[in-house]
Amino acid sequence: MDLSVKDKLIGKIKPKQKQEDGDSSAKSDVAPAARPKPGIADYITGEAKTFKANLYPYLPGDLVGGSVPHVPGTEIEAVWNAAAQACGTERVHFCFSVDQGRCWYLACPSASLASNPDSWCPLAAALPGNSEHWDRETVYLYEQEGQASALRWDPETGRMQVYLGAARTLLPRIQSMDANFVTVNPEMATTVPWHNRALNTEKLSRATAVMLLYIGIAINLIAGLFILYQFTSIGFIKRDLVSAHSATEKASTDLMINAYNALQSDTIKHMVRVQELLDALQKIDGTLVKYSIDKGKISWEALVPPSFSNCDGALAGCQIVPGLEKDGRVRIKGTR
Repeated sequence: MDLSVKDKLIGKIKPKQKQEDGDSSAKSDVAPAARPKPGIADYITGEAKTFKANLYPYLPGDLVGGSVPHVPGTEIEAVWNAAAQACGTERVHFCFSVDQGRCWYLACPSASLASNPDSWCPLAAALPGNSEHWDRETVYLYEQEGQASALRWDPETGRMQVYLGAARTLLPRIQSMDANFVTVNPEMATTVPWHNRALNTEKLSRATAVMLLYIGIAINLIAGLFILYQFTSIGFIKRDLVSAHSATEKASTDLMINAYNALQSDTIKHMVRVQELLDALQKIDGTLVKYSIDKGKISWEALVPPSFSNCDGALAGCQIVPGLEKDGRVRIKGTR
């Protein structure tokens, strides 16, 4: 950098101070920069040991920046879409912060990081809400290997502007602006890693596959232990079938007896009895008019000539009902 330009900028560098209720005190105790940590997906896929936590600062040559409205839950999708349109390709690396209802982002084509895969852009620490951001009236500078970058907000439109170029040409241009300046120190700033949508999707796919594998192994193990327990339990069961055999035989015997009793019928016996009565009445010119069975008790009635007086044989035990019927015969009744 040209020494004269550098000296002019030093006078306009804004110190990092706290200004609350008129109390101004410099940040003397600066904590070490926070480093990224592996996430759940890294542990599931077994990539936590190879996770790159110590990223080195690198300034891409095709850096772009801007902001999009903040919709909770869609930050990555919105920033990726804006970064892809700004870079002209879907293969982009981007980082962002959320502040005052907007997502502020920096992005570059993934090809710009071909030789610096494990790096981060220190200018991202100056995005609103990050560790190196003070206010939007300040211009944030970062210089590396003769290349310089600046991050500022237009005082009229409030739009974020990113400047890139050689330090000899860019710094005089920035020096002409009427603003305070802050140089980003990557050693003290909180690391803001790049995001890549395709890489994140592939990592989640690997994590899902590994999780399904573990779940399948666990289910098979539980099923195997259950089957082993069942076989072991069957081996220790005492087979006492004597009582069951006796009960089965008794039930079979009762069933046969009930079936035999169900097949027994007095129909033939009563048919023979009715035939005996008919034969006896035919000899005396009588007529059988009733034959009934009530709870095993048999009763019958017949009409015979008035001269009938001998109740013997098949008609034994009959009784003559006094009086004559309409046809001039008498009624006799018998029971058994």
